[in-house]
Amino acid sequence: MSTQEFQTKSSTPGKLWGGRFTGALDPLMTEYNQSIYYDRAFYHQDIAGSIAWANANHKAGILSQEELKGILDGLSKVEKEWKEGTFEIKPGIDEDIHTANERRLSEIIGKEVGGKLHTGRSRNEQVATDMRLWLVEQLRKIECWIQDLIKAMTQRAEIEIDVCMPGYTHLQRAQPIRWSHWLCSYALAFASDLERLREVIKRVNKSPLGCGALAGNPFGVDRDAIANELGFEGLLMNSLGAVGDRKFVVETMQWAAELMGDISRIGEDLIIYGTAEFGFVKLADAYSTGSSLMPQKKNSDSLELLRGKSGRVIGQMIGLTCTTKSLPSTYNKDLQESVEPMLDTIKTVSDSVRILTGVLSTLTIHPAKMLAALTPDMLATDLADYLVRKGVPFRETHHISGQVVAEAERRRCGMDELGLEVLRGVDKRLGDDFVFDYERSVELRSAKGGTSKSSVKEQIELLKEMVTGS
Repeated sequence: MSTQEFQTKSSTPGKLWGGRFTGALDPLMTEYNQSIYYDRAFYHQDIAGSIAWANANHKAGILSQEELKGILDGLSKVEKEWKEGTFEIKPGIDEDIHTANERRLSEIIGKEVGGKLHTGRSRNEQVATDMRLWLVEQLRKIECWIQDLIKAMTQRAEIEIDVCMPGYTHLQRAQPIRWSHWLCSYALAFASDLERLREVIKRVNKSPLGCGALAGNPFGVDRDAIANELGFEGLLMNSLGAVGDRKFVVETMQWAAELMGDISRIGEDLIIYGTAEFGFVKLADAYSTGSSLMPQKKNSDSLELLRGKSGRVIGQMIGLTCTTKSLPSTYNKDLQESVEPMLDTIKTVSDSVRILTGVLSTLTIHPAKMLAALTPDMLATDLADYLVRKGVPFRETHHISGQVVAEAERRRCGMDELGLEVLRGVDKRLGDDFVFDYERSVELRSAKGGTSKSSVKEQIELLKEMVTGS
């Protein structure tokens, strides 16, 4: 039976793998198996990879100069159709982006030449190449957006450095801090996320192209040249591992889960600070919504969605980890399940970082309400420290200060209203030289990392360095 006769009888026309099959696919299986409707996101990367592959095959003597030109011209036309939205997906035939692009290329330049493009190449390496190229491009965009976020936070911290507010532990008022100190705490968390992202990008940006289905390439293609052409910073050096590896996706999603955890936490703080009970901040209308029933409501939906979407990202990371944890070596179809969560995670993270930047750039703060929320009992530690400076052991001063707090509670007044006689009734070493002063309290915390102006300014300068990577 000739090849032409066999192809006529094949029940899988147009498939890249149809040669050995004679039975038709269940229509549901065709739909279940295909990925074209989401991996078409990689059309540009797939075509770039094919261009590099065609160049490599030309250098290896597989393609003539004329054939190379025809393929490159054809691929250019295919990409133009994708860009202009005129590319027509063939349902049931275009299983994935690789199949679709090769099918269309052969329609444009003919199967005799178009059919040579895939020589020595497997979709196993092709999809890994596409995913890595796409992911590096997206992560570099996210890197820039995180830099913008940190810059917006440090700019606010510099401008609003004089504002004092309550600091909280266990969601209870604890000690006075600067608003700028609070901003820097999250900005430094995001700066750490930025550092980790840069490390992730380095590991993602390795080329699997030239590894074949699993065993390598038999035509001596120059993998280094291919990697350089595509902008990769090195090769994956084991073909078995290269085609079966999705750790680069899992690691990206683990990083994304950490970032979204930080975003969720700052969102939670701002939701609380924005309630009428606190009144420290007010969201711009651009990042708020209303109620369909209660006209007075102004809801912080942007922050609530940031908090909620962190669970989505964390869940997708856990799901993919479970998918990949017990797979046998090299490529398995389970790995197709890494694409959609990767796409969705990147979309969610990209949007979330930019939304948070918008929220923080347009947020209104109410310094008077922040100051009014400070209470004298928040200086109880300062009172203990005052006695420490007089030579009293801290454990004793802690107890004495606690007694002063209890006495104020018993009298239903502020610690600053007790008077010298009452204070000396608790301990005679308490004098009138202790001042209940919130500004003085924050300025005493001048060690590195503290809430004094000098410490906050040092943190701001560190953030500027971390943003630039210097």
